[in-house]
Amino acid sequence: MSFINKKGKTSSWRQMVIRQQVSDVIAYGEIQTTLTKAKETQKHVDHLITLAKNASLANDREMRSILLNTKNYDVDHLVKKAHTIAKKYEDRKGGYTRVLRLKERDGDNTTVAILQLV
Repeated sequence: MSFINKKGKTSSWRQMVIRQQVSDVIAYGEIQTTLTKAKETQKHVDHLITLAKNASLANDREMRSILLNTKNYDVDHLVKKAHTIAKKYEDRKGGYTRVLRLKERDGDNTTVAILQLV
């Protein structure tokens, strides 16, 4: 993935981008980002929903360590929202999200994609 090994980007920057995108997907249902970021974030969103399916104190704490505040929601509200989303997928064993390719961005010719809940 091109954004993973980019010069000048630290591991803490990459982790913060992924955490923010995971929080946005839980809050709003979908986000528009680059294809490589969407594919990387998809793994983390699926893991978070799997944690939410098994409601326990340890899983809630792990979700709180992943999620960040968004513009409209705080972490506590996002954890509750993740539990309601997980109820929708209780019969499903995985694949809670999908990545749809859109187009090439004009400025830097990067593929833009939508990451959304199924």
